[in-house]
Amino acid sequence: MARERTERAGPGGDAARAPWTPREDRGPVRYGPPAPDPGLPVLPELAGVVAAAAGRSEPEPTGGSKPLREAAAAYWTRRGLRGGPECVAAAPGASPLLLALIAAHGGDVLMPRPCPATWIPQARLLGRPAYHVPTPAECGGVPDPYALLETVRRVRAEGGRPRLLLISVVDDPTATVAPPELVREACEAAVAEGMHIVSDETWRDTLHRPHDTVLLSPAEMCPDDVTVVCDLAGALTPSAWPVAVARFPDTERAAARHARTLDILTALGALVAGPVAAAAAHALGEPEAVTARVRRAAELQAQVAAAAHRAVLAAGALARPPQAGRHLYADLGPLRARLATRGVTDSLELEEYLTERLGAPTPGGHRFGDELGALRVRLGTGPLLGSTPEQQMESLTAVEPLKLPHVARALSIFGTALDELR
Repeated sequence: MARERTERAGPGGDAARAPWTPREDRGPVRYGPPAPDPGLPVLPELAGVVAAAAGRSEPEPTGGSKPLREAAAAYWTRRGLRGGPECVAAAPGASPLLLALIAAHGGDVLMPRPCPATWIPQARLLGRPAYHVPTPAECGGVPDPYALLETVRRVRAEGGRPRLLLISVVDDPTATVAPPELVREACEAAVAEGMHIVSDETWRDTLHRPHDTVLLSPAEMCPDDVTVVCDLAGALTPSAWPVAVARFPDTERAAARHARTLDILTALGALVAGPVAAAAAHALGEPEAVTARVRRAAELQAQVAAAAHRAVLAAGALARPPQAGRHLYADLGPLRARLATRGVTDSLELEEYLTERLGAPTPGGHRFGDELGALRVRLGTGPLLGSTPEQQMESLTAVEPLKLPHVARALSIFGTALDELR
């Protein structure tokens, strides 16, 4: 866990104001980072569905109602992953769903480094040993196959039982998409070692260049050994309406794990709210208004993320080119000497420093399993789209959003905060 802090922050503002001091409320898990903010208003069509369902008094059943599960099954069928609603479970957000999935599988958990911020706390909460596996240079989200096999060998030699591998082919925090050959090799290695795979595909509908990016789900190549998870807040619904769905393999073993997952969700009281379930089912049906919003949002994020990436490189820092999502993962290691003069020597201090400078959550790499001493951060692009619904909609509909005054101003502040560290 991140270490505790005792200092209080000074007043906010730009670099010319009072010296930065660390805040005491950044280390504990309860202050963990939210998912990257989309920076866009709620789609009116979805808001209408929620409003129409607001009078419902009966709760959703554990795992989601049949209409929600049927919509999720159809959503995956359109993506080449066939299966019926009996193979689907829904929960109020990805965290309780992942917690139930990990609990339903015995043994130790392996995951790439870095990984989504919620994964490590979930395993720790269940008392499960969790091991990180390095990722290759070209992407995050999927472990290097040889490093995976070596980690499995080492864990077993130490008396462990590696049974579950978590991966994200479209990754948070790195915003990269794993190439199909890597996905295939890593999944084949995991399955050969008797491991089940949970594939987080939350960001699969946020590809910046969908026609130029090949996305392969592990469930396409190992259908009996992969459970797919999708947090709808990635592309389809607002993050304020928590709902996530899981697709289980169509096997007897998976059916038993599906039942166990439902038992755990029942014990947690993890039920999707009725109006949210109605909106989720509508969004999973992908009507034109939803698909148009998803497409335009991805195109907008592609432009803004590319501009943010250029600013990161111009400042002398490093980052892989973002391929999806609304974020990028920057390594400010080359700026270590300059950061040290400002009292920033690790990723927790970097998180606090840049969060204050940028006025938006900027979680450090320690949240994602990276070493505390590594100066890495996830930079969100949603806050660059505007501070009001009107500005955000203008960004969404503009032909050249980077030329809008509020976007240009936000990118200028973003670039200046990094430039001052050169």
